[in-house]
Amino acid sequence: MTVHSRYPLLFTPLNLGFTQIKNRALMGSMHTGLEEAEDGFARLAVYYAERARGGVGMIITGGIPPNAEAGYGSKLSTPEEAAEHQKITAAVHAADPDVKICMQILHMGSLARNALCVAPSAVKSRIGAFKPNELDEAGIEKQLQDFAQCAALAQQAGYDGVEIIGSAGYLISTFLVEKTNLRTDQWGGSYENRMRFAVEVIRRVRAAVGPHFIVIFRIAAMDMLDGGMSWDEVVALAQAIETAGANLISTHFCWHEAPVPTIATMVPRAAFTQVTGRLRKALTIPLITSNRINMPEVAESVLQRGDADLVSMARPMLADPDIVIKSWEGREDEINTCIACNQACLDHTFGGHRQVSCLVNPRACRETLLNYPPTERPKHIAVIGAGPAGLAYATVAAQRGHRVTLFDAASEIGGQFNLAKRIPGKEEFYETLRYYQRMLAKHDVTLRLNTKVDGGMLEAAGFDEIILATGISPREPQLEGIQHPMVVSYIDAILGRKPIGQRVAILGAGGIGFDVAELLSHSGPSAALDKSVFAREWGIDFENHPRGGVTGVAPQLATSGRDIHLLQRKTTPVGHSLGRTTGWTHRLTLTRRGVHMVNGVEYLKIDDAGLHTLVNQKARLFEVDTVVVCAGQLPLRTLFDDLQSRGIHATLVGGAFEASELDAKRAIEQASQLASEV
Repeated sequence: MTVHSRYPLLFTPLNLGFTQIKNRALMGSMHTGLEEAEDGFARLAVYYAERARGGVGMIITGGIPPNAEAGYGSKLSTPEEAAEHQKITAAVHAADPDVKICMQILHMGSLARNALCVAPSAVKSRIGAFKPNELDEAGIEKQLQDFAQCAALAQQAGYDGVEIIGSAGYLISTFLVEKTNLRTDQWGGSYENRMRFAVEVIRRVRAAVGPHFIVIFRIAAMDMLDGGMSWDEVVALAQAIETAGANLISTHFCWHEAPVPTIATMVPRAAFTQVTGRLRKALTIPLITSNRINMPEVAESVLQRGDADLVSMARPMLADPDIVIKSWEGREDEINTCIACNQACLDHTFGGHRQVSCLVNPRACRETLLNYPPTERPKHIAVIGAGPAGLAYATVAAQRGHRVTLFDAASEIGGQFNLAKRIPGKEEFYETLRYYQRMLAKHDVTLRLNTKVDGGMLEAAGFDEIILATGISPREPQLEGIQHPMVVSYIDAILGRKPIGQRVAILGAGGIGFDVAELLSHSGPSAALDKSVFAREWGIDFENHPRGGVTGVAPQLATSGRDIHLLQRKTTPVGHSLGRTTGWTHRLTLTRRGVHMVNGVEYLKIDDAGLHTLVNQKARLFEVDTVVVCAGQLPLRTLFDDLQSRGIHATLVGGAFEASELDAKRAIEQASQLASEV
């Protein structure tokens, strides 16, 4: 075995006795939506096979329910359904016979999106669609049999193992916690009784699949909610699961309804792995850790600290299917790093029946639909604007063999990403800019910064294609006093080009308005870069591990001391349009910092007294010394109009194409698609 010089533990095999995992990098479970899509299993086969070729040691699929009441859409309870899964396992093993693939068995319990959903007690989840049906003794027996049958069918389908999720507020975890298990029979009451169902699931599964099949149990090492499991209960459950026949235990750190972020970009890298390390000392089987481990050096440091035996990276392998092989080959600067924005992955998963993808990698889950083959007719292409859309177009087109020149009037690439990276909690955007900088160099894109382009210049150069990714200009509302000295654009506010007073009104509560409010209300280190700050702001006690992992004490947030009003015209709740899995964190953070969120605002005028408005038709003066305008954007098409007047064709992409709200996800996807076709 060759010892890797930089990542010796990450690339050390793990021996499970009857089988071996070739390295310590695991692709964690993510439901993609392809499980329910037409021809979805064929597409999943290509998706997983691409990750297998990318060097990962083991893959865990998205969750598959064991019966109709356990979830929605796809399930695995018949041989016919197992035959569909053989497309996945065959493709993965053909891509690399040494890669293990395990199917996650997901019983959603009270979170299942159908009226058949079941739970130990008829306790409705705060985020569930239905009040669950309480299981009787026969119903519990049926669920146990269905878990075992599902595992046996997974084995029949060619999987190397199964993962059983016993966390997150799904069925098994609701047996474990008193607030959702009100039973007084052998399945409720004492903790020994409450954990009986989880242990019996593992025992039945092991009996069904025999000794030479990987069985993983996903445990909530921290529930992140009041009334969750105590540390002693977590340890007792893990030890009982080990005795019942599990080969691996994977740690999880939340219930979906928990008011603590665990996977969003404001969470520090590897924030929770020390909890896994503590549990690891109480067990003899290997442990898997996860959450915000997005680069190889982070994974290696986790392993070096002894926090885990395997490192799970789910979203990072959406962002870059080759993250492992790039790490092995010393090409870390080419890794397209997951920035944990959740916009195209988890927001889609939890926002309904939407297919998952990735903001920084629009090919994710579209591997059969979006590809970048070498061009047979190379062209000389001008791309104007080095923001997200321009960078995506330029790098994809150049990768395919086109000769690309990328222009930007600014002194650095990035466009609006250079604003985002300055917001506390969004520091990961630096990684995306590092990636694009490397791709420009790798694919020989000619980069011309500090260059103002006009129509005459482009006409004289004779480009075959002209792509305008010129972005947006901030919309200036038609408002009396908008030129008052107290008025500041959001760009000037974020870049610090104008002073900001102590009493601030922010006009517009979209994503940019929230970013400005975050920046102006923030004080001290970013929680994303300091775990102690993160723990304090969200009431987590990593050292003492109280019940659920949370202190129960009001979180403490440092503030700038500014009096900030975040205003919107709409009468809907402020922040209603933010991302499903991260929006609540932004709203809660600003509320805790004392930011006033006001809807139903009509702006009248700005003068020395402040901002004059009508709020729900009643006159109100906001006595502020600064008004930050975040009132939307307009496509910047001056150059497009110039070219049109000269009869020169140009293609608009990104914000120049549509600027209703800054949307890097749409911009990168559109630009990549167009560049794949040119």
